Amino acid sequence: MAARRARDFALGAEQGQLGDETLGYLQDEVRRITEQYPRVPLPTLFDDLASAQSDAFRLIEGGRARPSQMRQLHVMATLLSWHMAKACHDLGDESSAMMHARAAGVSAEQAEHPALSALVHGLKSLISYWSGRGEDALFHARRGAAEYQRVHGTVSVWLPSLEARAAALLGDAAGAAAAVDQAARRREAVEPDDLDELGGLLTFPPQKELYYRVETQVLLGQGATGTATGAAAEQAVAAFSDPDAPFWAFGDEAGARCNLAVVRLHDDELDGTVDALRPVLDLPPGQRNRGIVVSAQRVHRALGHSPARTSLLARELREEITQYAPAAPPASALPR
Repeated sequence: MAARRARDFALGAEQGQLGDETLGYLQDEVRRITEQYPRVPLPTLFDDLASAQSDAFRLIEGGRARPSQMRQLHVMATLLSWHMAKACHDLGDESSAMMHARAAGVSAEQAEHPALSALVHGLKSLISYWSGRGEDALFHARRGAAEYQRVHGTVSVWLPSLEARAAALLGDAAGAAAAVDQAARRREAVEPDDLDELGGLLTFPPQKELYYRVETQVLLGQGATGTATGAAAEQAVAAFSDPDAPFWAFGDEAGARCNLAVVRLHDDELDGTVDALRPVLDLPPGQRNRGIVVSAQRVHRALGHSPARTSLLARELREEITQYAPAAPPASALPR
């Protein structure tokens, strides 16, 4: 409370033109939220994210910023709206998620920041993908890649990786393979940018590319423990098993584990499936975002087609997944 009161004082104390201290407070908040978002339960961060987004909008609309400061404010408004869109999506509110994504897109255009605009297209693809709308996910990923070909940060790898997953969701194996190859080519040409420097969900490291590639193959029905997909699935889980790694995110670890669980079911390794999935099922409710819940449901469907589906262990696991509830939205996120 004391830190928030100090921030509120600084944001309101500078009269006339916007001062460096005010911008500094908001920049610090953007960096903190970016760093923490993939690592902590959303309910612990949501109110601060909402307040920071409101502060950015208020400073843009207040008429106190100099032209040189307006670009900084629009960059920060984009990043905060981007994270707010991701937060609404994680809480299962697709409509609000897309609304905030569009606000992020407007701010990115005002900031004249192509990588940010590409990042917004990527988020729209991600929201559509986890909502089961493969064609929309494919459209947004391809549009972002086509419109921002000169962007060389890791968002240039994220977009074709998103395209690959979307194509796989639609059953287009050839399209998925082409997108995976495109992601690999873009990786070779990466030049880290300011978004990569901020980190968190704004960067797309090789470990995450591996996780996406495995998921693409799993969606296409490929993979068993003795195949290349099976080995890659094991590698993806290993990559996200260290919470101290700079690229670690609980959502990526959970997704990688769900993919491995499905791969092991190809070989009827029911005990191995349980071992892969147990840390996901043990996540506290505040970390069970939409993507994690959907990933767990994919394991549920795979169990239903497994020869072991009638065993007591399989039936107990399916029942546990059925009861797997997503995170409850904070009170401040509920409609008024």
